Amino acid sequence: MATATKSKAVRLIGILAIIAGAVMIIAGGVTWVTVRGQLVAEDITIPDDAAAFQGNTVNGPIDAYIQAQIINKHALSETDGQTYAQLDREDPIRATVMDASFLRTSLFSSVIAFGVAAFAAGVGLVMILLGWALLKLAPKTVVVVPAPAVTEVREDPVA
Repeated sequence: MATATKSKAVRLIGILAIIAGAVMIIAGGVTWVTVRGQLVAEDITIPDDAAAFQGNTVNGPIDAYIQAQIINKHALSETDGQTYAQLDREDPIRATVMDASFLRTSLFSSVIAFGVAAFAAGVGLVMILLGWALLKLAPKTVVVVPAPAVTEVREDPVA
């Protein structure tokens, strides 16, 4: 039989899970909006030779990934397929390739930030659902029914 103490603890855990889930959803949303705002502020336009979204402003994870890929393509075309590490230290194009590498890293960081924001919001939703389930499983009030009184039956030795 459930006791009132156990039911209260389960309900408290359920409420805390719902609150934590809501906080995670809000944090994920704020992160998404912040990263998006920073990308939009950079005013990066995807060039016409990109794989997709040509002419769009980079404002989301897919756009950022596409832009990083086209930067890599352009850098490799300037170096005949050589990466920054493969270029001679005295090669004047090395600084440009280094800048391209930094830009790609920044764009990939934003892709990761979008992913973390979406993950946080998704985990927050799961926590809310688990909290709700705990609240449904734990009754608000627990009725404790006392055990029936045991009466002792004695046999009459005279009978």
